[in-house]
Amino acid sequence: MADTTEARRGRGKWDATRLPDQTGRTVVITGANSGIGYAAARALARAGAHVVFAVRDLARGGAAAARAGGSTEVRRLDLADLDSVREFAAGWDRPLDVLINNAGVMMLPEGRTAQGFETQFGTNHLGHFALTGLLLPQVTDRVVTVSSGAHRWGDGVIHFEDVNLRGGYRPTRAYAQSKLANLLFTLELQRRLTEAGSPVRALAAHPGWAATNLQSRTANPFARAFLTVGNRFLAQDDTAGALPTLYAATQDLPGAAYVGPDGPAGLRGAPALAGRSAAASDPVAARRLWTLSEELTGVEWGLTAAAR
Repeated sequence: MADTTEARRGRGKWDATRLPDQTGRTVVITGANSGIGYAAARALARAGAHVVFAVRDLARGGAAAARAGGSTEVRRLDLADLDSVREFAAGWDRPLDVLINNAGVMMLPEGRTAQGFETQFGTNHLGHFALTGLLLPQVTDRVVTVSSGAHRWGDGVIHFEDVNLRGGYRPTRAYAQSKLANLLFTLELQRRLTEAGSPVRALAAHPGWAATNLQSRTANPFARAFLTVGNRFLAQDDTAGALPTLYAATQDLPGAAYVGPDGPAGLRGAPALAGRSAAASDPVAARRLWTLSEELTGVEWGLTAAAR
């Protein structure tokens, strides 16, 4: 159950030691084998939750789950392949308290998913859009989607006429678009849940600057060098980077809330409600993105979120 008593009393900054008891709860975390996904999975498992590691590599996922301790299981999921998403969802047959859409790729060279979508948009947004839609009938509490302060980068819009960026691909542009899509998805999902009278909440979080293996995979060697130095001297570790996700997953927050570090520029600090760009708060763009995402994934959302 959510518990914000200590936070209300102001007794210091919120951290994982204040995580409420999660016994009896089931949580699915995508990309839980490393980085902030692993840190969140470990904390939730140690707090008593049954945590499902939804990962591409079962061997790596199994090793991570063993390290995490607690009640865990590992299931294969490749968000860059909608067939894998459907297979994962078809195999899910029990209530799910929390779905954490954590997995992501960052500033990669131009590429395509199994269905031909730009890799970052296809993985970070479309894969999670489809997964959430297919699992929603089993979700009982909330959906938490991990975004990024990078949603403000560049032109800061969804390129509706060219979401695959065939007319001008840049790794940072593609990453920013995918992270903006995460926030617009959360906004529209909450609107629809409210309209349907559902008790389920949609929330988003960002880790600030957390040192993970994402930065080592960027396309530009100069960006990799900068991020490597930043990871060493500016970033917080993945345990601290997971705190906004944990806060969003366990605390009594309003639907569509966005959580991030409370320090300067939101780069580090304790979890707190965060600001977002005007583009990330645009309900018209959110609905337009939803419609487009249904068309691209073939997942239509109704009360049963059935796939056509």
